[in-house]
Amino acid sequence: MKTTLVFGTSLKPSRYSNLAVNRLLDHNIKTEAFGLREGKIRETQIKTNLNDFQSIHTITLYIGAARQPEYIDKILQIAPKRVIFNPGTENPEFYELLQNEGIEAVVACTLVLLATGQY
Repeated sequence: MKTTLVFGTSLKPSRYSNLAVNRLLDHNIKTEAFGLREGKIRETQIKTNLNDFQSIHTITLYIGAARQPEYIDKILQIAPKRVIFNPGTENPEFYELLQNEGIEAVVACTLVLLATGQY
């Protein structure tokens, strides 16, 4: 089963990253979560150490371009097949780095992709 990592997960139920974890789980998609604070959303543990993630197919980003540079090398090491840039996370320089590594960069909203069956 393909695993999705929600990158920038918040424990606050009103945050889009939190909604994404819930909707991915609703769609029976194996879901992992990375955030600044440990916690749990349903059965998904939010981890704070990026070394805990392996065999990730998709990373869906919920951190803005200004905060992305500190994570770029680690995301490239995780080597997902695709990275989804949700609204507010757009970063053309990062798209290019990903594409140079053979990783698909998708500018879209995870919640919309799930709702329309395009995920």
